[in-house]
Amino acid sequence: MTKTTMIAIVRDAYCAPARLELREVPVPTIGAEDVLVRVEAAGVDQGAWHVTTGRPYLVRAGFGLRRPKNPVPGMDVAGRVEAIGADVTRFRPGDEVYGTCDGAYAEYARAHQGKLAPKPTTLTFAQAATVPISACAALHGLRDAGRLTAGQRVLVTGAGGGVGSFAVQLAKTYDAEVTGVCRTAKTDLVRSLGADHVIDRTREDFTTGTGRYDLILDTAGNRPLRGLRRALTPRGTLVIVGGPGEGRVLQGFDRTIRAVLLSPFVRQRLTGLISTESADDLRTLTDLIDSGAVTPALDRTYPLAETPDALSALRAGHPTGKLAVTISA
Repeated sequence: MTKTTMIAIVRDAYCAPARLELREVPVPTIGAEDVLVRVEAAGVDQGAWHVTTGRPYLVRAGFGLRRPKNPVPGMDVAGRVEAIGADVTRFRPGDEVYGTCDGAYAEYARAHQGKLAPKPTTLTFAQAATVPISACAALHGLRDAGRLTAGQRVLVTGAGGGVGSFAVQLAKTYDAEVTGVCRTAKTDLVRSLGADHVIDRTREDFTTGTGRYDLILDTAGNRPLRGLRRALTPRGTLVIVGGPGEGRVLQGFDRTIRAVLLSPFVRQRLTGLISTESADDLRTLTDLIDSGAVTPALDRTYPLAETPDALSALRAGHPTGKLAVTISA
């Protein structure tokens, strides 16, 4: 590779999406187990918003306390292998890959080989870029934290969003009876994803209804614990995936803390989710995607220069499904 600089979305300090800049920066250097990816598309997820803004402060522990360690945000990536480190054995230049990386909103990004997998053959790069973080969170929430088994009744809040749209489809692969909760504009999408029942949250509050669920995957993050517990079976499980809310320090994650502290004293299991992407889980998702059991619900794409608009639209709750940024190197 002869290029030493690239175009990227950059912030020198944590900031609102509107203050992100399109600039020329050095191409990342890679270590022995790293892969340099020529980025074709990057996913837009809540994690990218948190890493851009540094809110809540809790997220800065891994990305830089005072300022970002990497000025380029973005983690979900899909593209082609440009170069490999000396100890990389899984990939060769030219391979089409997807996964998570360090700085996806750029022409090139650095990724550890253990965070990448071959791109699903049935997906475009833009579709593939929406999968890693959101689909892995849905998988871990259902399979690992939720311990989902066939025949259980599952309710997914935020079913028309990033994690929720994958969770509905993944829960169906377990032969679960799935109820999706979303706003009016997303009900058709949620039905198309395979939900057995759809609740329009603007017209009905499931926490005061008669339905009881073995597992609630809460990706919307704004309902009190007492209401969520009311909708569970006596020994049901609540998995809190999202934590949107007010405040600079915890910004909604206090709900997860309260759930974990309460859980030992009640019959229901109340837990949060810490999801880490891996090549093994990506390969599991690839098999489901290429079989047709799971399909990313891609709402729209943005060019790299409009990444600030994509992040703002995501945070405002506008997307029906997922968003992606496309890069032309």
